[in-house]
Amino acid sequence: MTEHGAGSDGPDERASGEPPEDAPDWRREFAEEARAERPDLARLCLLVGAVADPTVTRHAIDEAEIELDRLAGLVPYATRTTGAWAAELAALLGDREGFEGVPADYQRLESSLLHEVLRRRRGLPILLSVVWMEVARRAGAPVYGLGLPGHFVVGFGDPADLNLADPFAGGRAMTGADAELLVASATGEALDRSMLRPAEPGAIVLRVLNNIRAWAAPRPERSDVGLWAVELALLLPSHPARLRYERAELLVQRGDFLAGAGEMEAYARVMDAVDPEAATTIRRRALAARARLN
Repeated sequence: MTEHGAGSDGPDERASGEPPEDAPDWRREFAEEARAERPDLARLCLLVGAVADPTVTRHAIDEAEIELDRLAGLVPYATRTTGAWAAELAALLGDREGFEGVPADYQRLESSLLHEVLRRRRGLPILLSVVWMEVARRAGAPVYGLGLPGHFVVGFGDPADLNLADPFAGGRAMTGADAELLVASATGEALDRSMLRPAEPGAIVLRVLNNIRAWAAPRPERSDVGLWAVELALLLPSHPARLRYERAELLVQRGDFLAGAGEMEAYARVMDAVDPEAATTIRRRALAARARLN
């Protein structure tokens, strides 16, 4: 199942990604954080929300950070000795605080925005995992994120031990066999050890943005959401080159034919060396886009 979401209410109705002139430059701050020596995962996710939702202020971002700190302060200090991180976080975040997911969350943009997930206690697996990771990290836990196909979970301790929990299910403990079953149901293939590598912040944020793009793709009336999600992904140090072509297509879709055609032609020059036939096709599409100017 692809992780994505948005509904008919909330910030998705106003998510133009175009802030007023006097607003903070969230995109610049996102780019700076993404290129930091140690990118802050929570801040990156909160900045995605700030680009998505024009009502977000710096105070709102600070409040979200404070809430993560507050939750971390509720984790029993003795957990540092017992090592029962998964159980304690499930009791706190799942049972007491009510963080979990339901199928309807896949249809809401708020489910991909960290400040909204903290407010609603609902979200996609990856955003709920971000909450768990950030709370656990602040509490001193050896936590990591695991981006299994179709479902994101968290792990504690040595990744080889597969001490996993599913925040979407309120923190249900997972075994290696559970992970294998999850991968098999999502892909029809066996679990590969490469899938068990802890995810880096940049990869996690790229996956969040991919989910937003996946939601926007079949909704042409929300191409604005797809465009800012692609543009933020392009600010990450590591991203698929094809995103540049996707941005060009979105520009054309939104009526900016000249800019879209120009980016298609630039991408075609890149493709000349690896796939000349695809480059020719892209140039034809660029010509068609320019023709729509007449």
